[in-house]
Amino acid sequence: MRRSDFFPVARRSFLSRLGAGLAAVGAAVGIDSSTATAQGSSAGRWQAARHGEDDWFDKIPGKHRTILDAVSTRGVGDALHFASNIITTSKSGYGLESADLAIVISLRHGATAFAFNDAMWAKYSVPLSGRTKVTDPKGEGPAVVNVFNASGYGGLLTNGATTIDSLIKLGVHFAVCNQSTLGISGNLARVTDGKAETTHKELTSNLIGNAHMVPSGIVAVGHAQERSYAYVYTG
Repeated sequence: MRRSDFFPVARRSFLSRLGAGLAAVGAAVGIDSSTATAQGSSAGRWQAARHGEDDWFDKIPGKHRTILDAVSTRGVGDALHFASNIITTSKSGYGLESADLAIVISLRHGATAFAFNDAMWAKYSVPLSGRTKVTDPKGEGPAVVNVFNASGYGGLLTNGATTIDSLIKLGVHFAVCNQSTLGISGNLARVTDGKAETTHKELTSNLIGNAHMVPSGIVAVGHAQERSYAYVYTG
């Protein structure tokens, strides 16, 4: 027998034995070969589940989607600065207006306190300043306003002249971590001899504009990516 006649037969015999062996292994561990085939096909392609709690992401108009993830005081300033850059350079480089962009800033972990308005910062200035390690950039005492929504600080903060309200006017939205808000509420309640539930309600009733409470910021940034938002970590 010629070598050219032998090898095709040997190859088919090897593949047959290999397929039988894999089938036996699959049966031993409880894998349905038909299911595995379906999952590997385009018809069985994985798709993210959708939840009504996240539908607000799709209600923001815009051809290009970005979520900026802030977890610290500095990260908030950088997120505001980056959002401004996105809007400015999309205009200068692509001729796009702010309405063509869907931009969300996630305020979670150490950034959550900046989702609250000036009234909350005035009332809880000491504990909020202590928690975020931020003081009044123009003085030495605790911040009595949300410094990232105050004008006149210029280069004293990482956001420069970009304030929260200035971005809200351009359509930027904010995802606010409820898990962190619960932690802040408990802390404020302890230092003021109040009730955590009451403080939580007070905080969530005094959010910055275009704010959306989400169960947790870390989950929100994941779900946003599943809805085609580009992810940017700002620190």
